[in-house]
Amino acid sequence: MKKLFFLFFLVIAAGCSNAQNGSQANAEKKTPVTIPPYHILTTDSVYTSPADLKNNKPVMIIYFAPDCSHCQHLMGEMKPKMDAFKHVQVVMITWVKEIRAIRDFYRDYDLKKHSNFTVGTEGYSMVVQRYYDVHSTPYIALYDKNHKLVKSWDKAPSADELADEAKML
Repeated sequence: MKKLFFLFFLVIAAGCSNAQNGSQANAEKKTPVTIPPYHILTTDSVYTSPADLKNNKPVMIIYFAPDCSHCQHLMGEMKPKMDAFKHVQVVMITWVKEIRAIRDFYRDYDLKKHSNFTVGTEGYSMVVQRYYDVHSTPYIALYDKNHKLVKSWDKAPSADELADEAKML
């Protein structure tokens, strides 16, 4: 009976130890430093990938949902500050497959006026979502002209903070 109790105790202790290690691993999670290998269908019904990005130009990846109130709020704040982003290639990626919802979002924020914005869906492949381990939208990653990560945000920063970071690139 003592041996059985000891074995049971070891199993429980090992389980708790692994759970703590998993929590520590999550707390120490690091954002990948390169641009994700996305393949998206844009609002123009064209597929694009990182190979289509211009060299020597900074990149901002925004993982969003067209119906996300935080994403809509961020875009509303960014709209009057678009000049701060004109030298940045902005790629907005969603998992939403409804191209009409994505086109409505594109239209509502006048993104057609900004040729540096690309908006599209990765569909249910979730490559980008898994790449960044996105749990809420918007998720934003900012890359320098060499396409190396400068900063990322799990939650929407203010448009002023985002504009300030973009201006420094």
